[in-house]
Amino acid sequence: MLSVLIETRNDEEGLARTLASLIGGAVEGVVREVIVCDIGSTDQTHRVAEHAGCQYVTGGVAAGIRQAKGDWLLLLEPGARLVEGWIDEVVAHTARQTMAARFSRTRASRTPFLARVFSGNRALADGLLISKRQAAAAAKSAGSAEAIARG
Repeated sequence: MLSVLIETRNDEEGLARTLASLIGGAVEGVVREVIVCDIGSTDQTHRVAEHAGCQYVTGGVAAGIRQAKGDWLLLLEPGARLVEGWIDEVVAHTARQTMAARFSRTRASRTPFLARVFSGNRALADGLLISKRQAAAAAKSAGSAEAIARG
């Protein structure tokens, strides 16, 4: 049903944290595949992906979109941790919508304000759910997963 794409460069620890948060979705049958889209890592990113059973592609998110088998894609950044209840939200959204959706945290679970200010406005911190068709069209003009998320 869902292909998860994680665009990364030299963030093996963040990748491992994000992969751990996807286990529930794989167990429930919502996550069909995880594709790690590498953009020039020199660390052990490829080993983390391999040990977790992910597909590993070079060339960034555009290469991952081309390989994805799911009709819907979940774009994430390394280190992203999905919110509680994300599985039900994905199933509900993909059943009734055709437009992209961005996850957001409740006030109680948000990162403190100053931490958000100093970390920058990261469009993929909580994930972007987008149809493969929309992502493929956006990837033609966007150079990265972050650029796709920013529109």
